[in-house]
Amino acid sequence: MTRVLVVDDSALMRRHLAQLLQQQPGYDVRTARNGVEALNLVEEFDPQVVTLDVNMPEMDGITCLSRIMVGSPRAVIMVSSITEQGAETTLQALSLGAFDFVQKPGGTISLSLDQIAAQLVAKVKAAASARVRGLGGAVTPRRPASPPPPPVRIAADGTMEPGLVMLGVSTGGPAVLERILPALPGDLPWPVLVAQHMPASFTGVFARRLDALSALTVQELRTATPLRPGNVYIARGDADMVVARRGGVLTGLSVPASEEHSWHPSVTRLVESAADLLPPERLIGVQLTGMGDDGAAAMARCHQRGMRTIAQDATTSAVFGMPNELIRRAGASLVLASDAIAGQIARWLVPGRRAVAS
Repeated sequence: MTRVLVVDDSALMRRHLAQLLQQQPGYDVRTARNGVEALNLVEEFDPQVVTLDVNMPEMDGITCLSRIMVGSPRAVIMVSSITEQGAETTLQALSLGAFDFVQKPGGTISLSLDQIAAQLVAKVKAAASARVRGLGGAVTPRRPASPPPPPVRIAADGTMEPGLVMLGVSTGGPAVLERILPALPGDLPWPVLVAQHMPASFTGVFARRLDALSALTVQELRTATPLRPGNVYIARGDADMVVARRGGVLTGLSVPASEEHSWHPSVTRLVESAADLLPPERLIGVQLTGMGDDGAAAMARCHQRGMRTIAQDATTSAVFGMPNELIRRAGASLVLASDAIAGQIARWLVPGRRAVAS
């Protein structure tokens, strides 16, 4: 029996969320009106999963989450609004150890819940068996004082000058990216492209958060943008990022989400577009924590032709789905803990250099 605690100050939202989960076989669901009630039920009911509203009276969701992750860590799914403030608060929650989030429905609750029902059930199911971490240390912000490097160019003789590092990630990704990207050196000679499954209302806020933590410059990719070394490009949520040629320069494009792909931003589409332009030895693919198999087949095909790849290991993955699919397809050059990934990328691209210590 999977025990789930639903915490929300709205009686209507509590009822609908509880009913949605109670329809699933093997679920025991209880509810709480605020953070104070939630903490009492965490001790009494001992749920494997908590769905936690962000804005509540008496004790807000962030305070409640902090106490849960310090006193009795378990999988917590934040229920967040789609506003910029809601996105910032949700990303703070993820850095504090929340497993994942779902967007709080707007308008008519029953109709809106129908749109997120499958997503919520899938995330609760994954959270029930997830590895949960407690509160971690903060990363010290750092910024290099150097002019922007030139964009990546395709030489006249057809050879490809610097390559691309591509990171695919889903559930559990924000916390992992907050460890990996700040640990990369600021003079990394290849651009870094990140396809993190996330709504459009979150990716801009997430990019700004990562930019404040990293030596590399981090930005959300919204329009056609030349890809420059020393930069990280976060794919815009609810769209796809692809690589193209524009005037002899490798350029990142944000394009409408493809109906042929199940997850967005699509890791598969990103990897395939880069592989169409660059030889495999000029590509590095990294498959991080997440549900499903987005990007695994594409990275495995490129790996067979010579692309270097890393799969995050099971111990440090919140959900071992995406990296495990890459391993299962014999597509991983290395299987590494999250804290070792930045160092390996740095060793591949900056001889004699190691990652920045976090």
